[in-house]
This record gives sequence, C-alpha cells and structure tokens, in this order.
Amino acid sequence: MSYVSEVMERVIAKNPGEPEFHQAVKEVLDSLALVIDAHEEEYRSIGLLERLTEPERIISFRVPWVDDQGRVQVNRGYRVQFNSAIGPYKGGLRFHPTVNQGILKFLGFEQVFKNSLTGLPIGGGKGGADFDPKGKSEREVMAFCQSFMTELYKYVGADQDVPAGDIGVGGREIGYLYGQYKRITGLYEGVLTGKGLTYGGSLARTQATGYGLVYITEEMLNHKGESLAGKTVVISGSGNVAIYAAEKAAELGAKIVALSDSNGYIYDASGIRLDVVKEIKEVRRGRIREYAEEVSGSVYTEGRGIWTIPCDVALPCATQNELHLEDAETLVKNGCTCVAEGANMPSTT
Repeated sequence: MSYVSEVMERVIAKNPGEPEFHQAVKEVLDSLALVIDAHEEEYRSIGLLERLTEPERIISFRVPWVDDQGRVQVNRGYRVQFNSAIGPYKGGLRFHPTVNQGILKFLGFEQVFKNSLTGLPIGGGKGGADFDPKGKSEREVMAFCQSFMTELYKYVGADQDVPAGDIGVGGREIGYLYGQYKRITGLYEGVLTGKGLTYGGSLARTQATGYGLVYITEEMLNHKGESLAGKTVVISGSGNVAIYAAEKAAELGAKIVALSDSNGYIYDASGIRLDVVKEIKEVRRGRIREYAEEVSGSVYTEGRGIWTIPCDVALPCATQNELHLEDAETLVKNGCTCVAEGANMPSTT
C-alpha cells in the first residue's frame, strides 16, 4: 500500500464520524500523491503526512450563558490549533448550530495551506461553537461572546493564536470577544482580526475575501480573453464574502441575479440591489426572503436550487459542500463557463 493510502486509512480510522475532515485530507493528499510517491521512503521515515494531518492541539470547552428569559444555556466551544510550524495559529471562529470538531478540523487543515500561500509567517487554526446568533438579542450575543472568551483567552494571543471571524461571527461579535479579552488580560493587542477601525482594525478587511475572489475570477476570465463585464453572475450566500464579491463584480460590469441564505434564495432578473441586501443583512440581521418583500419583480424560493439559475459565472460563497455533481452538470448545461470558490470547500469532490 502506498504511503498516501496508508495515511488516509489511518486518518479515517482515528477520526470516525468526521466526513468533512476526511474529505479535505483526501483532496490534499490526492493532489500531493505524485510528489509523495517519488520520495515515499524519505517522507515515511520522518512521519511527514502523519504530522501534517494531526492537529497540534484541540481545545473543547463548555460555554454557559444566560438568555433574556433568565435561563442558563450551555453550548460547546472549540479551538483547533492545527499547525504552528511557520508562525502563530490563524483562522476564524464560526458560530453555527452545525459546528462540530470534524468541521473545525477540516477548516483548520485547509487554513494551514491558505495561510502559507500568503508568504507570511502564519500557521493554521480554526474555532467556534454550536451557538446560533440568528434570532438572538444583542445582549444574548454579547453574553455568549463574553462567556466564550472567558475560556478561550487562555489559549490565544498576538504571538500564539490570532482568531478572526467566519460564519456567524462578524464585526459585532469580534467587538464583544475583543472587549472581553482586553478586560481579562489587561492587554490592548492584536489578538483578533476583523476589529472595528476605531480600535485597531484594518482598512478593507471586511471586503477583502469577496474582493479577492472577484479579482482572481477576473484573471481566470482574462486568461480566456474574456472579462466579467456583461456577464450574468449567481452568488450563493449573503454574508461577508457574498456581499462584497457581489459589490466588486458589479463594479467590474457584471450583473448579479441571485443570492441565498440557509433558508432559500432570491432571484432578481434586473440585477440584485446591494443596498437593500446590506440593509437586511448588515443592519437588520434579517433573512434573504425579505428582499423579495421589498423589491418588486424579485422572487424568493425556499430551499436549495440556486445553481439551477442560468448564469455565465457561479461563485459559491456560503458553506462547505454546497455545490454537488448534479449542480455542476446543471450549471454547464445552462451555459456557465466559470466557477470560483469563495467559501471553504464549497464544491464536493
């Protein structure tokens, strides 16, 4: 058995019930197989792949907090510190009911490679909790964030581990987390990225992921002698990545006709009005269906199906494994020639 196959078998056996982690490891190992096979004995002797696929540390902890009815709620928090070979752990925090250790391991594993590609000395990690900020009051979100950081602060720091935001963790949550970190440690340091500009944040941090996705999409199209100008674009999601991918794509002359959230998707043949989406999502923290209630001519559809909308370019920006084989076949049949991924592992193998 090859070294790659051997390690893959071991990963599946040692990490049962974690399909997303198995998937991410398999994708990376399959892509490395040519190199690994050429130096198999050398890499096997130093346990290279074993060290690559085993996190350095996983912290799991209880997060108790009190809701607006005075009831104590208990969630589970995590931080997966995957690899610090080239620098402090770096990666987002995700607050979503689906969060579990396997999903965070897959995200942390991918983060190692994403960060190394920047050329900066940054390691990889990921964290979060099975807490759902949707439908919670400001006070409840603050109470949860403060309780979460009361445990997490022991394991993070400017030169140790620097979390950021992810699904369910935006500027508001980062602010509450940072305030609690500063309150406990007495340190005013860059322990979290995604902070507000008034207390140490970076310009264009909010837009960076979505804009970056569109820049690379434009380069892909340029390589074929095309551009985004005049193209019809479908984007899944309506969070940070999706909104600013839509903004930049529109700036470059594309027409964005669809966005989604976890409940369903909107279609606006005349082009999505981003000012309305930003008001719903960034100010009111509402659901995407509200767009159809406010913009005449637009249609809201419950459930999956956004990839059935004809388009030239598809940008999956929501979550992992959202674009399946049948979706890819439908996109091609409807004339789509370019797919660029804004979310983490949004396409199945």
